[in-house]
Amino acid sequence: MAASERAPEVSFDDFMKVDIRVGTIVEAAPFPEARKPAIKLMIDFGGEIGVKKSSAQITVHYTPEELVGRQVIAVVNFPTRQIGPMRSEVLTLGVPDENGEVVLLGPGHEVPKGGRMF
Repeated sequence: MAASERAPEVSFDDFMKVDIRVGTIVEAAPFPEARKPAIKLMIDFGGEIGVKKSSAQITVHYTPEELVGRQVIAVVNFPTRQIGPMRSEVLTLGVPDENGEVVLLGPGHEVPKGGRMF
C-alpha cells in the first residue's frame, strides 16, 4: 500500500492492540551499515519499557546531535527487526514531507516518557 492510500477500516479493539508511546531520544549516531542513509536511535520510554533501539531514515531533516533530547512517538510492541547489524526494537513514527522524506512525529508539548497514545 502506498503512503498516500487510505488503509482499510479497523476496529477500535484492533487499534488498541498497537502500543504507541512517547519516548525521549537519549543517544543518536550515524548508521552507515544500513542500506539507505539512517540514524541509530536509543529512545528512553521510562518505567517498565526502558531504553529501546531504533533505526530511522531521517538524515535529510535531522542530524544525530540535534535529535538528543527530542521526544518522539513509536510503536513499542512490534517484534524486533534486523536492520543491518542491529536489531531494531521499536518503530519510530514519521510522515513524509512534500519530497517523501521522513519528518518525525512527536508531541506538541513536553510530556512524561512512556505515555501511551489514545
